[in-house]
Amino acid sequence: MATKLNPYISFRDNAKEAAEFYHSVFGGELEINTFGDTPGMADTSEAELVMHASIVTPGGLTLFLADTPEHVEQSPGGGNIQISLSGDDEAELRGYFDGLSAGGTPGVPLEKVPWGDTFGMFTDKFGIAWMVNILGS
Repeated sequence: MATKLNPYISFRDNAKEAAEFYHSVFGGELEINTFGDTPGMADTSEAELVMHASIVTPGGLTLFLADTPEHVEQSPGGGNIQISLSGDDEAELRGYFDGLSAGGTPGVPLEKVPWGDTFGMFTDKFGIAWMVNILGS
């Protein structure tokens, strides 16, 4: 198996909601395991939080998500990272842009840019920054 780079997004207590939202946009297979699914992993107040969720699409996209337990420091969105989607399938990438940006904060509109591609940026409703680049469209 080739090495893959998979974004892993941490949330405080809404990873399940985020996973279901991202799954509605990307499709594919969604798996969610809670802390309560693994004995000894969480106290009762955190049993329903997501220990690990994964979305794997037929096209090869993989996204991991988890809730951060209260006793662990967490910085939503990180402030220094963005997730980038790029390729030449304009319909697919426009669909991701529209779906992921719904309810979020607009950034750069998805339009033709000087380097010849179509590019846009936004922050989704969970505070995660995204970039979409459609090659040479």
